[in-house]
Amino acid sequence: MDKKIRRYDLDWLRVIVFGLLIFYHVGMFFVPWGWHIKNNVIYDWIRWPMLFLNQWRLPILFVISGMGTFYALSYRNLWQFNLERIKRLLIPLLFGMLFIVPPQIYFERLVTNQFSGSYVEYLTTEAFIGVYPEGNISWHHLWFLPYLLVFSIILSPVFIKIKRNAPGFINWIQQKIQKPYGLYLFIIPLYFFEVLVEPFFPTTHALIDDWFNFTNSLAFFLFGFILISSGETFWKSLDLIKSKALIIGIFAFSIQLFIWIQGQDSLLIHCSEALIKVMNLWSWILVILGYGAKFLNTKSDLLVYCNRAVYPFYILHQTITITIGYYIMNLNWGFLPKFMLLTIGTFGISWVIYHWVILKIPVLHPFFGLKKPYAQEKDSS
Repeated sequence: MDKKIRRYDLDWLRVIVFGLLIFYHVGMFFVPWGWHIKNNVIYDWIRWPMLFLNQWRLPILFVISGMGTFYALSYRNLWQFNLERIKRLLIPLLFGMLFIVPPQIYFERLVTNQFSGSYVEYLTTEAFIGVYPEGNISWHHLWFLPYLLVFSIILSPVFIKIKRNAPGFINWIQQKIQKPYGLYLFIIPLYFFEVLVEPFFPTTHALIDDWFNFTNSLAFFLFGFILISSGETFWKSLDLIKSKALIIGIFAFSIQLFIWIQGQDSLLIHCSEALIKVMNLWSWILVILGYGAKFLNTKSDLLVYCNRAVYPFYILHQTITITIGYYIMNLNWGFLPKFMLLTIGTFGISWVIYHWVILKIPVLHPFFGLKKPYAQEKDSS
């Protein structure tokens, strides 16, 4: 087994990006496009920061997960790794589908007049009939878990091969990423996914028919593992490119804004926008990883606490946001009071449930993906 290594910057970024997810889902309550429930007033301007976040927030999570997988495989064999993935991903997913997600669908059905009655009546009559959106069984925001589980199982033999028996491939990667802008070679497959797959397979989060999202997310997961496999070469190349990537990201997103505001569409514009999109999202991933490595690679007690809390927060947060949103959606409070209440309420109630309930009852730990405290230093995945 390899020596255990921990990148605290990856832990911090995992915490920060999942924290942004809460802000993003609060924003979905106000933004023009569809969500489970909506505020009585829609704010068009909020779409722009939402669109900025939307392009890289999930890709970077898959990249970080791929990087964490590299470290996890340093001290686990193939079967140990996959068993651990099943325990930490499948058990929370099933628990979430049975107990965490149903309130979200219940409030949505109340809003759309598809159900009337108490939550107990909903649970005992309709909650587990049919697959969402026609029915009521869904994983909703927990879709990340089955995708990550499938990716881990599919790619784990490949990862073992790369990590232990493919020095030629790693040397080739190291040579490529050392070149000026070599890290941008990774946008090539992303571009072809955008041009050839995305127009025909809209994102559904349903796994079995979600071909663009599936292949794209799988690529980011694989990229994370490959990049971290190149060792110090990656971190040195990242340090050299991060400031240039910041400039590229600013210009790329500015061009995207112009294209969106113009609102014109054609094959040429689609192909051009696809290139700008992948350059933009990959640039921000490099920026976040690069500056994270520079400023965040330090251990602290706060990090240990937050890193352990982030998984339960992820599982709980959207149900809390929707529950609060249902009771304030028709109040004429204005944007800021509602946004603050949803944000503080979601973080606060998630913390109360995590700190005062989940941590105090060990039998709940597996259902929220919690490892034993001593295992926190083992891997970043």
